[in-house]
Amino acid sequence: MEVGLILKVAGVGMLIAVSHQILSKSGRDEQAMLLSLCGIIIVLILLVQELGTLYDTIRDVFGL
Repeated sequence: MEVGLILKVAGVGMLIAVSHQILSKSGRDEQAMLLSLCGIIIVLILLVQELGTLYDTIRDVFGL
């Protein structure tokens, strides 16, 4: 696993956490929840792309 992927996920997590706190403190709880949901979706997209690369590598190694 690349260190870059871990840093991307951590960066997205920190940005979402700070933004969520700011929105929650200003009384916009619905928007904070939607922001958290968007953060989860972004991280899942990053992970799915990496899993696709892993799947292709496994297929190449075993000749499937």
